[in-house]
Amino acid sequence: MKRIDEICVNTLRFLAVDAIEKAHSGHPGMPLGAAPAAYTLWHRHLRFDPDGTSWFNRDRFILSAGHASALLYALLHCFGFDLGLEDLKAFRQWGSRTPGHPEHGLTPGVEVTTGPLGQGFAMAVGMSIAETYLGSLFNRPGFPIVDHYTYALVSDGDLMEGISHEAASLAGTLGLAKLICLYDDNDVSIEGSTELCFTENVRERFEAYNWYVAEVRDANDIEAIDKAISQAKKTAQPSLLIIHSHLGYGSPKQDSADAHGAPLGQEAVRETKRNLGWPEEPTFYMPDEAKAHFAKACMRGKEAHGQWLRLLEGYRKRYPENSARFDEIISGILPKGWREAIPRFASADGPIATRVASGKILNAIAIHLPYLIGGSADLAPSTKTLLKDYPDFSRASPNGRNLRFGVREFAMAAILNGMALHGGLLPYGSTFLVFSDYMRPALRLAAMQKAHTIFIFSHDSIAIGEDGPTHQPVEQLMSLRAIPGLTVLRPADANEAAVCWEIAVQREGPVALILTRQNLPVLDTKRYPVEDARRGAYEVSDTDGKPDIILIATGSEVHLALEASRNLAQKKISARVVSMPSWEVFAEQPPSYQQDLLPPHVPKLSIEAGITLGWERFTAPRGDALGLNRFGASAPGRIVYEKLGFNVSEIISRVSKLLRR
Repeated sequence: MKRIDEICVNTLRFLAVDAIEKAHSGHPGMPLGAAPAAYTLWHRHLRFDPDGTSWFNRDRFILSAGHASALLYALLHCFGFDLGLEDLKAFRQWGSRTPGHPEHGLTPGVEVTTGPLGQGFAMAVGMSIAETYLGSLFNRPGFPIVDHYTYALVSDGDLMEGISHEAASLAGTLGLAKLICLYDDNDVSIEGSTELCFTENVRERFEAYNWYVAEVRDANDIEAIDKAISQAKKTAQPSLLIIHSHLGYGSPKQDSADAHGAPLGQEAVRETKRNLGWPEEPTFYMPDEAKAHFAKACMRGKEAHGQWLRLLEGYRKRYPENSARFDEIISGILPKGWREAIPRFASADGPIATRVASGKILNAIAIHLPYLIGGSADLAPSTKTLLKDYPDFSRASPNGRNLRFGVREFAMAAILNGMALHGGLLPYGSTFLVFSDYMRPALRLAAMQKAHTIFIFSHDSIAIGEDGPTHQPVEQLMSLRAIPGLTVLRPADANEAAVCWEIAVQREGPVALILTRQNLPVLDTKRYPVEDARRGAYEVSDTDGKPDIILIATGSEVHLALEASRNLAQKKISARVVSMPSWEVFAEQPPSYQQDLLPPHVPKLSIEAGITLGWERFTAPRGDALGLNRFGASAPGRIVYEKLGFNVSEIISRVSKLLRR
């Protein structure tokens, strides 16, 4: 290693170590071992502009091993991003821009939120898909305006996680040639040697996935790392570069689990600095020659950004229509006509399942939204999410808009998040609602990152019938509502589905659409104010004067509530029926609207084919919840629905009890 390279690598190492030591918290092992690989990538290959972090054609770098965040913050600081020494000194402290794990939207240069292992790897796959699709959509001969690499730094733990298997398999199938993952193979996890639990041949595993694989035996050999990255760029496959390193390199705790997740301690830090020829004082030290050397990569990045802007200017002159659409897409501006393309449904069109209506809506707006791309976890025929006039996305047709994720729900969700955070796309993915459990960690990160991802969940209740309790969601709907920042939409019919799609396209952050398998009547828009569904909840049917009872329902249960209200009217009981497709949207309405719709002095009954936990938020202080606090059963859907209490007689019985109180 040349002297200047060694100085720069040690600068990164000890900025990270000093930050961890000052915080009395963090993970020093990986920064010490992986710093040479990170430095080689950033200084010799990564295209970035620290003053232009939104440059659309920048290379993307994802630290999938988010516990090594101190290394990422050192990289960002040294390579000129708006992250000063004071930020490094505030590592893991309240209100700082250097949290314990990288957070998208908080720290300049952090592309995605990572820490839950494996998800960064999968999001990198999503970013590579986004680059490939957008390049096929916009690039023209001589004008490669979308042409960048996606890099990820991954750990042993990342590759243990099941999501890495799912995502790697799909990436190899799709032939994502601009995806390059650097694997810091240090053979140590929190509990000790990886031989305790992780003994497969990773090289052969990834080769079986159709990846290009190369190995670097010494993590301090930056020339070998440089050569491996250069070769990976020439391949027609995704690449895994296995870099054999030492956890806690240079420290007295080297190759020990003790170096993984706790500060080294002051004496061990001093010894590490001595071992690597670094001054013990001052802390947070960056030699002037290192600063000048880091600046060279920054200047190359700025020049590359400038060249791209000039290329884009020529593209605008040569291809003005494409250019206008490109500008529209990367700025997030919705094109004219998309909303008008959303179909509305007549009563004569029904009954129709909301999954079927959603499929019609999806295909109608796809014509106007070329960046709407997605698929399903092997369930497109059931979830109705196939874009009928477009090919599948593949290595042979990178302009395809149908993604075949296979039975890989977790990877699908994380990949969609990566696509959304790349920019320029509105991705969607679908499966049955019950399988949202497989996706939950990625749904959570979608919300945390405010990724505009649309998750489509069909087969939304016990009404799916014969498949039985394993496939009948009961607790899933409420568990999705428990995720802060995830908007959940459960439409009552085809027209509410249309309104919900309008919300989903325009909404900030992730959205979950909850759809039925069974057919439902279509609410006549001349009779019912369905457009008011955009307020999250509205009166589907009201009474003259003050209601005796308010029935609050979602999805298919709205029709049951309407039927019950007609029966109650015959008993001289006036019932207001409220459809509440979205708790989250309703919570954003003015308090006056909420109180007018659900006045506190009127008794209320919620009706939803799921657990009742949480409905007291709307039914208190005098109310009840008709729901399901048990698992379902295998039988025809209408029979399961009836036997488990979703019928008019049960509603009338509960209303009677409420009114007697």
